[in-house]
Amino acid sequence: MWPRIGGLRTLALGTPGELRANLNALALAGVKTATAGLLTEYAVEGEELEHVGERLVLVDDHDQLAGVVEVTGVEVVPFAEVTWDFARSEGEGDRSVEEWRAGHAAYWARVGTPVTGETAIVCIRFRLVSGGEGGVATGDLGV
Repeated sequence: MWPRIGGLRTLALGTPGELRANLNALALAGVKTATAGLLTEYAVEGEELEHVGERLVLVDDHDQLAGVVEVTGVEVVPFAEVTWDFARSEGEGDRSVEEWRAGHAAYWARVGTPVTGETAIVCIRFRLVSGGEGGVATGDLGV
């Protein structure tokens, strides 16, 4: 199971270090409004998919509260069918869906889970509920 904070599942973007710090900054600025994961990770962790309306705690490198997001959409699609609209909403600066696919394929290969065009990808859209001054400083999970 994934860690919980205040009863909410956590959302750890990327890998710890510079990548997570950058992705969290994009999410906290409202630029990053989506993230992609591998469906197989849910089975390994015994987790259900997120659902619309669910709130997730965005965590930092130390699994501490960095912000809270609310899920606005969830879709499972083959890697080759992830749309440009979704890829662009990840807010990571990709200039095309092909560039997004190349970057994500390289990332998953680096972390030991190579993908193919048929690999099931969980596409999660979200909106920022709390973060930065106030929500994070006070520990407000926005529930």
